[in-house]
Amino acid sequence: MHLEAVLKSSVRHAKPAGLTLQYGTAGFRTKAEHLDHVMYRMGLLAVLRSKKTKSVIGVMVTASHNPEEDNGVKLVDPMGEMLVQEWEVYATNLANAEEHELQTALTNIIKEETINMQDESCVVIGRDTRPSSENLSLAVIDGVTAFESRYQDYGLVSTPQLHYIVCCRNTDGRYGEPTVEGYYQKLSKAFNDLVKQSPNSEADKKSLSIDGANGIGALKIREMEQHLQPLLSLLLFNDGSKGKLNHACGADYVKVLQKAPEGIDMKPGERCCSFDGDADRIVYYYKDNEHRFHLLDGDKIATLISTFIKELLVKVDLTLNMGVVQTAYANGSSTRYLEEIMKVPVYCAKTGVKHLHHKAQEFDIGVYFEANGHGTVLFSKRAEEQIRQLVDTGTSEESRKAAQMLKNVIDLINQTVGDAISDMLVIEAILSLKGLSVEKWDEIYTDLPNRQLKVKVADRRVIETTNAERRTIKPPGLQENIDEIVKKYHMSRAFVRPSGTEDVVRVYAEADTQVRHAKFANQPIKTEERLRIGV
Repeated sequence: MHLEAVLKSSVRHAKPAGLTLQYGTAGFRTKAEHLDHVMYRMGLLAVLRSKKTKSVIGVMVTASHNPEEDNGVKLVDPMGEMLVQEWEVYATNLANAEEHELQTALTNIIKEETINMQDESCVVIGRDTRPSSENLSLAVIDGVTAFESRYQDYGLVSTPQLHYIVCCRNTDGRYGEPTVEGYYQKLSKAFNDLVKQSPNSEADKKSLSIDGANGIGALKIREMEQHLQPLLSLLLFNDGSKGKLNHACGADYVKVLQKAPEGIDMKPGERCCSFDGDADRIVYYYKDNEHRFHLLDGDKIATLISTFIKELLVKVDLTLNMGVVQTAYANGSSTRYLEEIMKVPVYCAKTGVKHLHHKAQEFDIGVYFEANGHGTVLFSKRAEEQIRQLVDTGTSEESRKAAQMLKNVIDLINQTVGDAISDMLVIEAILSLKGLSVEKWDEIYTDLPNRQLKVKVADRRVIETTNAERRTIKPPGLQENIDEIVKKYHMSRAFVRPSGTEDVVRVYAEADTQVRHAKFANQPIKTEERLRIGV
């Protein structure tokens, strides 16, 4: 194998001396000016992954909800999933190799994975709207062409759209047409077919206000809007015409600060939602008649969707294995409602979408959402086949109608990854079918008051967790200290976990009332524990 062309091109994308990065759940993310060499090398890695899997591999240039000056990159595996964990190690080693080590790093991957370099390969590339994204995507293309691979640049796409395209390309179009227009047509047809089954479909409904986070989602919802009329009327704010990406807007801003984004005109009782920068997260919210802000996050979304699906399964009389997957950040009220009222089993996974996605694959129907609004629904092949069959063979008209709704939900859901546009359409369809206002949806259960904090520490690695990150095992004594505080407050829960990317500890606390929660969340841990973790 000749690597001369690869090494020669690499000189134009030289690695800054001493820079070390880690490939995590969200791929690589840092300041955009530090990423040129990473993009080039991820182009190389995508080609190797394509040859290994004999499939089309995706490369998405985005930093999601991060500030505009940041950027990042993530690889998309054959069925639209995130890159497998074993290859995350290769990505990290390749990104951190000094120039003189690059040939060895590549040779090791080829040898370890027994890759035949004569095999065909193809990479598809997408990018978000950040000012740095176009040049960084060109660096990816340089890496792909250095290995003489085929590629297709899809330009400006949301992250979920690129995941969708990769899955379509590798299933010979069975999942859908591998274009952005194909994505619009598949989702809009399923949405329109679903909503038309509602007795309220022709009723005059209030518009949905969307905060596009000044990102790619705003651009794409504009393109898709014509496909959704007249059944859904959209009012778009923070559309990128002014204002910075993710600045004082977007799903992460709304979730963390629990307040409305800047730039959106909220009227009491009207539904509003926010996308994040690459449109793979969504949260809903509204203002009541007293102008109080109400957030409906990933927990509320998971509860609405799973309740709807469970009700349809009862109507079609299918005994499919269904589960909801949450993280430690899920509000305790949502967990209790699902388990005790809806009788739906709930499981907790480690933070990070890849962990939830993997757990959800264990069920015929797996619903997973992080509280931040990133999530989707997975249907097993068995579940899809049984549901589609019942559309024609159901024992009653009610059964056939419920099966048709489930079929439409399957087509409307982007099963490859969390998708703000897809999830928004599922939510809007369910609210229409059930005749629910946003206030009535919110009343399904009441969130326990909660708070998330970040605490700067000297070294996050001194903290180790277990039980899906809900309890600490190191340093000794820290968990006992937390338990001691929790005992003082009714229906309280708290945990700490180290960040995956920076030296901070993330703290979560909830209790049964706002007053008790405020006291609880600000309880200091013992001095000796603070010293151990370098607070």
